[in-house]
Amino acid sequence: MFVPTKMFFTKGVGVHKDRLASFEAALRDAGIEKCNLVYVSSILPPKCKIIKRNQGLKMLKPGQITFCVMARVETNEPNRLVSAAIGVAVPTDKANQYGYLSEHHSFGETAQKAGDYAEDLAATMLATTLGVEFDPETAWKEREQIYKASGNIFKTMNVCQSFEGDKNGLWTTVIAAAVLLLP
Repeated sequence: MFVPTKMFFTKGVGVHKDRLASFEAALRDAGIEKCNLVYVSSILPPKCKIIKRNQGLKMLKPGQITFCVMARVETNEPNRLVSAAIGVAVPTDKANQYGYLSEHHSFGETAQKAGDYAEDLAATMLATTLGVEFDPETAWKEREQIYKASGNIFKTMNVCQSFEGDKNGLWTTVIAAAVLLLP
């Protein structure tokens, strides 16, 4: 059974004349270029501990099959703002209940806006799973308070990488990832 017990967040940016090479540079910036990445959907397993990036990177081995939730955006348009964000919502009962991860990829959004959106999305998915009642039309900051006041959602957070496209039209890639580690 493959159930991750640890997770960390990372992010990166890469610029290169080739699209794939800019993605590789973003992976290097994030510290996960040496792994064989397998994209998974958005469940934070029960009992999965969120650790610091530097701790997680030390646990990776070259060639390792590595599960992750990744947001990725690329552009070759000069000065175009791109953002990639991962949001997480952790339930109060993290020993028995799963949480949610969400990915968001956008053009023209600041890191703050993209990160808030990803965090909101993860929290909303968890809230609906837990039966927390809320008005989806209210602003994220209001819903965040409702979610946390329900006693079901322990914390929410996000990691986001944004960057302006290279002024000379080179490929610019941004990534944000939640890397899930097996025991």
